Amino acid sequence: MKGRTAISGTGLFLPPDTISNAELVAAFNAFVHKQNEHNRTDIEAGACSGLLPSGEDFIVKASGIKRRHVVSRDGMLDPEIMCPRLPERGEDELSYSAEMGVAAARDAMAMSGRAAGDIDGVIVSASTMERPYPQIAIEIQQALGIRGFGFDMLAACSSATFAIQTASAMIEAGQAQAILCINPEICTSHLNLRDRETHFIFGDAATACVVEAAKGAGRTKGWEIVDTRMKSQFSSNIRNNFGPLNRFHPQTMGAPDKLITQRGRKVFRDVVPMASAFMLEHLKLLDLKPAQLKRLWLHQANGHMNDQIAYRVLGREPSPEEAPCILAEYGNTASAGSMIAFHQHNADLAAGDLGLLCSYGGGYTIGSVVLRKLA
Repeated sequence: MKGRTAISGTGLFLPPDTISNAELVAAFNAFVHKQNEHNRTDIEAGACSGLLPSGEDFIVKASGIKRRHVVSRDGMLDPEIMCPRLPERGEDELSYSAEMGVAAARDAMAMSGRAAGDIDGVIVSASTMERPYPQIAIEIQQALGIRGFGFDMLAACSSATFAIQTASAMIEAGQAQAILCINPEICTSHLNLRDRETHFIFGDAATACVVEAAKGAGRTKGWEIVDTRMKSQFSSNIRNNFGPLNRFHPQTMGAPDKLITQRGRKVFRDVVPMASAFMLEHLKLLDLKPAQLKRLWLHQANGHMNDQIAYRVLGREPSPEEAPCILAEYGNTASAGSMIAFHQHNADLAAGDLGLLCSYGGGYTIGSVVLRKLA
């Protein structure tokens, strides 16, 4: 067991705009109606199939999501646009990702009692990045007045847990005393609002945490990082082909695969056994029993998936308190999801209590962090 680092504070930023299932369904169904009318002759001739409408009950049953926060409602609910609209910011302005990340980071620093001078580095990890460089982490580093270093990471929905492990290892190696890990997730940037299977999934949010040496984190009643593990296994069942090489073949630049695509049923069948086995193996390596866990903070992608994973790990039906679900309010916020669950559902636990923070997503990637509440 490691036990030499800890999470001393967490933060959360939510965009003020929200969209309900009812609003999303109304926009989607208006688009479907228009498309079906446009293609009526071909549909009636059997040359193509009509698009199916969406529904509020379908969304809740499929995912557990009821609404989501978004960086911009503008454009998302317009059947002619079906994409968020935001003005492009100049080089002298904070990027949208940095603005969200700074807000979450300030909350985390306030909770940890750390000022900019106490932080040695910034890791920004997320499933999407607003640009490749200058890195968002360095932009946030400058905005907060932090010396040292900053870099970005991409690890899909496991980005937060991968960053925590990276920060913990760097601190253990003596390369830093405290590191900010930030997850600014603008998931609606690659959401296909014209796809019935995915149009409702994502919301936007930013989370942050301060990772530091455990000896200094007890003052905040933080969480000792007992141990961390990561795993990856190639799969195209969750994929996004957007990138700079798209311009090499302009004929397909606007194709659906340049947004996120996923084979939901295959993902479910793959990830449930993979993630639960990985978590159980992690506990076994530490000579810990599932019964010793007071809480599971799981990736928030799908309510049924989390129920199945928690059941397999605990060996029984979990209570809502044991495996908190935040999907109804926030939707899938990629790497921010497990951190939102942790941020909002850990204060009631007592010193010495154990919990497991686990995320899983595209790649596939899985990150597991075993935590113990400090006195």
